[in-house]
Amino acid sequence: MRATPWKLAAKLVVIGFSLLLLALASIGLTLWVTWQLEGGAAAVNEAGRMRMQAYRLALEAADAPPGDLQRRIGRFDSSLEVLATGDPGRPLFVPWTESMREHFEAVRTQWALLRDAWEAGAGRVPVARVDAFVESIDVFVASIERQLSRWTAILNAFQFAMMALAIGGAVALLYAGYIFVVEPVARLQRGLSRIEQGEFDARVAVTSNDEFGQLATGFNRMAENLQALYRGLEDKVHEKTAGLERESQRLAALYQASALVGAAGSLDELAHGFARQVRAIARADAVLIRWSDETNQRFLALAGDCVPAAMLEKEHCVHAGTCLCGRLQPASGVRVIPIRADPEMSFDHCASAGYRTLISVPVLLHQRVLGEIDLFYVGEAVLAEDDRSLLEALASHLASAMEGMRAAALDVEAAVAQERGLLAQELHDSIAQSLAFLKIQVRLLRDAVARGDAAGLERTLGELDAGVRESYSDVRELLVHFRTRTNDEDIEPALRTTLSKFEHQTGLRAQLSIEGHGLPLDPAVQVQVLHVIQEALSNVRKHAHATRVWLRVHQAPAWRFEVQDDGRGFEVDERAREDTRVGLHIMQERARRIGATVRVESMPGEGTCVSLVLPPQAPQVRAA
Repeated sequence: MRATPWKLAAKLVVIGFSLLLLALASIGLTLWVTWQLEGGAAAVNEAGRMRMQAYRLALEAADAPPGDLQRRIGRFDSSLEVLATGDPGRPLFVPWTESMREHFEAVRTQWALLRDAWEAGAGRVPVARVDAFVESIDVFVASIERQLSRWTAILNAFQFAMMALAIGGAVALLYAGYIFVVEPVARLQRGLSRIEQGEFDARVAVTSNDEFGQLATGFNRMAENLQALYRGLEDKVHEKTAGLERESQRLAALYQASALVGAAGSLDELAHGFARQVRAIARADAVLIRWSDETNQRFLALAGDCVPAAMLEKEHCVHAGTCLCGRLQPASGVRVIPIRADPEMSFDHCASAGYRTLISVPVLLHQRVLGEIDLFYVGEAVLAEDDRSLLEALASHLASAMEGMRAAALDVEAAVAQERGLLAQELHDSIAQSLAFLKIQVRLLRDAVARGDAAGLERTLGELDAGVRESYSDVRELLVHFRTRTNDEDIEPALRTTLSKFEHQTGLRAQLSIEGHGLPLDPAVQVQVLHVIQEALSNVRKHAHATRVWLRVHQAPAWRFEVQDDGRGFEVDERAREDTRVGLHIMQERARRIGATVRVESMPGEGTCVSLVLPPQAPQVRAA
C-alpha cells in the first residue's frame, strides 16, 4: 500500500510536540531536583537547631523544673521524628542514603543515652557526652550536605541541558520552517513573478505532497489556464462586448417601450407606436398586432407597421384555427413558424405577400391571452434566447399598458355613472317632488275651470305659483350643491362658503363656530357632510321662518355638526309635512354612506337643531 503523505501541519505538530515533551521532561526533572534541594536544606537547618537545643538542655537541665524539662525533651524527640519521617508541607525531608541512615541511627543512640540520664535526674551531664552527641549530629549533617552538593551539580547539568535544548529546538524549528515553509513560498513567489512578467509557461517544481505541494500543483494548473485564457482572450473580449451591446439595446428597447406607454394618450396611438418600435427592435419586415375577444375565438387587427394594405384588409379579423395566427395558448410562448401552404388554412395572404417566416408573440396578462404580436420576415428568421425574452418583456409591457387604459376607462365610466346617479337622486328627491305637486295642482285647476269655481281657481293658481317658485329654488339649491368644492385638508373654508351663499339667498344671519382640534376629514366624507348641512339649511329656508341660524362644529372626541335656528319648530314625532320627511330621508341616507347618524330636535316655537355625528374612525389621516 502507498503510504499517506504527511501534511505540513502534521510535520510541524510532530516537531513542536517532540520539543514540547523534551522541554516538559527537563522542567520536571529540574523541579524534582529543586524539591530535593529544598527538603535537604530544611533538614540541615532542623539538624543544626538540634545542636543548639542539645547544649541549651545540658546547661539548664539541673535547674529546670521537671515539667519544663519534659517539654524540652519532647520537642527534641519531635525534631528527630520530623527528620526521620519528613514534612512535605514545609518541605522537609532527608535525601536518604545508606550511610546517612547509619549516621542518623548514631544520633538517635546518643540522644537516647542523654535523655535517660536527664529523665533519671542525673542533673548536669558531662560535657564530653554532649559533645559526642553533637559530633554525631555534625557527621549526619555533613552527609546531608554532601548529598545536596551532588544534587546541586545535577541541577546545574539539567540547566545547561535545557539551554542546549532551547538552542537546538530553535535551530530545529528554524530549519524546519525554512525547509517546509520558506523555501516552498520562495518558489511560489518566483513563479508568480514570472507570471506577472507575462511568462505564462512558468511552472513550480512539486517536491512534496503536503499543502505546499498542493499549492504548487494548483499554481501550475492556474498557469496553464492563464496561458489558455490569454490565447483566446481577444475573442472572449469581443464576445463579452457584443453581449453588453445586446443587453444595452435590450434595456434601451424596454426604456423606449416604457416611455411610449407613459406618453400614449389613446389606444390607437399606443398600438401604432408599439408596432413601429417592435418592428425596429426585431428587425422584422412587417408587424401586426392582433387583439383577441374574451373567448379567444377571433383576433382583430389592432395596429400594424409596413403591412401590405391588401393583406391588412383581408386579415382584419382572423378566426382561431383558420390561419397560422390565432392559435395561442397561455403556455405556448414565443413561436417561430415557417410559412408554408396548408390546405386546412383558409388564410394564406402572408404567403402571397412573400413572407416566409412568422414569429408569434403572445400578449398575456395573468395567464390570460389578450392577443398576439405577429412578426413577418421575407427570409428565414432565427430567434435567440435573449431576443425571445426581450419580445416577451415587450409583450408584457403592451398587455399592462392596455389593461391600464382599460381600467382607467372603467374608472372614468364608473365615476360618470356615480355622478349621474347622484344627480338623478338629487332630482328625484327635490324637483321631482315639486313637479308631482304641480301636476296635482294642474288637475285641480282644470276641475275648478270646468266648475267655474273662481275661489278654487284663485287658490289653485296661488299653489301653482308657490310650487313654481319652490321648484326654481330647488334648482338653484341643486346647482349650489354640485358647485361646492371641498378642501383636502380643512372643511372650514367650504362651510364658510356654504353659509355665505345661504345668507345671500335668504337674507338671514348665519354664524359659524368651531371647537376643538381633530384630524382632517377625508374629501369623500367632506362632500357628504356638506350636502347634509346644505339640506338642513334648505329646510330652514323653506319651513323654519327663522331670523338667525347657528352652525356649530365640534372636532373632538368625534366630529359633530349642529345646524340650529330660532324658527317656529315642529313636533318631531308627527312628521306633519311631506317635504320635511323627504329632506330628513335625504340627510339620513347621506349620513349612512359615511357611517354617521342624524338627529333632529325640535319643539313648536323653540326652533330646530339638526345634529350630524360622525363615528370615531371617520376622520382619516391622508397619505403623504
